Amino acid sequence: MAKYSIKDLETLSGVKAHTIRIWEQRYGLLVPERTATNIRSYNDVELKKLLQANVLYNNGYKISKIAAFSQKQILEEIDFLSRKEDARSVAIEALTIAMIEMNEHSFDDILNSKIEAQGLDKTMEDIVYPFLSRIGVLWITGVIEPAQEHFISNLIRQKIIVAINNVPNKLEEESPVCIAFLHQDEMHELGLLYYTYHLKVVGYKVIYLGQMTPYSDVIKTSEINKPSLILTSFVKVIDQDWFDEYVQKLCKDFSYCNVVISGIGASKSTVDCNNLFKVSSANHLVETVLHFNS
Repeated sequence: MAKYSIKDLETLSGVKAHTIRIWEQRYGLLVPERTATNIRSYNDVELKKLLQANVLYNNGYKISKIAAFSQKQILEEIDFLSRKEDARSVAIEALTIAMIEMNEHSFDDILNSKIEAQGLDKTMEDIVYPFLSRIGVLWITGVIEPAQEHFISNLIRQKIIVAINNVPNKLEEESPVCIAFLHQDEMHELGLLYYTYHLKVVGYKVIYLGQMTPYSDVIKTSEINKPSLILTSFVKVIDQDWFDEYVQKLCKDFSYCNVVISGIGASKSTVDCNNLFKVSSANHLVETVLHFNS
């Protein structure tokens, strides 16, 4: 079982350390272990209690009442709150708990209910992206394990793939072709998958090469499929000069079509080419490609 410091709990929950101490000492919400030098240490059970309590507290429940609830009552109240249409923060907190527990059933139930109620697009924009931003910070700071991040990312990936497969096939011989890929050092493909879904919706034939694609494979694929669009994404750019050279190479090698780059790393590019377009969201991508075909 994992061990957390009070600072870890603050990072994970957003509850200040001094507030955690008050909830612990005055209301008995948490029962930490203590070292010989009286340093607090918390386990997964205590972390889950805090996350659950914070969901209810942020939705108007008094901490004294929360502390008196049974675990069953807490789960019933959170379930009730999470099903409200405007319960974004509750859903994000509930997904965080599911990630900590590596609870696939709970994660699926939360995400499926949101997708059913408001569609994939709104769920991605309002819940999944903010949630991914949170776990990205938690992973970088070492508060969560890589296995937990991979577990959740793969579950989200499955949801997007299902959505892609459910797009009606209306392709024709003259349908525009896109090659979607990630650089051979880039592994974060959720954004690229989500963009692939939107391209298929607007009528593109997408050749999806996925993560860590050798550049030679992109060239060979383009020779066979003659794309009108090249799509790639960059989450992390360590060397800006290298990145700008790479983008310029894309523009040159695919001068006969449009090159679209996305992601946090892409937003920092200073390259200016006639066939280069930077997009910041799925809606921006759709607006851009519809302009190509107008």
